[in-house]
Amino acid sequence: MDGDTPMRLSSMADYAVVTMAAAARHCGGVRVSAGQLAEETGLPVPTVQKLVSRLTGAGLLRSSRGVGGGLRLARPAAAITLADIVEAVEGPIALTSCTEHGRNDCTLEDACQVRAHWPIVNEALRGALAQVPLTRLAGAAL
Repeated sequence: MDGDTPMRLSSMADYAVVTMAAAARHCGGVRVSAGQLAEETGLPVPTVQKLVSRLTGAGLLRSSRGVGGGLRLARPAAAITLADIVEAVEGPIALTSCTEHGRNDCTLEDACQVRAHWPIVNEALRGALAQVPLTRLAGAAL
């Protein structure tokens, strides 16, 4: 990575944030479908369906079937953070994969002097993302 390339979320994490923000705009209103969220966000329906499955599995969305069914936030938007959404799609937030011995392809693993400090850095990053509530991402109307 050169100095001009910023660190980025994956496309799926980005789409998850967009989808959750759209769902949050319905907070307290009628339930919405994955199709409605796709239409509102401009994302393909299969992508939204995949995200809804992950977000529901992570306890961020709640789905109900039948008349009056659909999707809604599993808890208030103010209690859902950017960290929650990213972790629902990507797993634990970490800048590097070397915090677990033998679970990466780094050639420096056995001699690395920085490895022991990455958990602190990863926690600081997660803490920063946890300070951004869904209400802020969904707009000031919430």
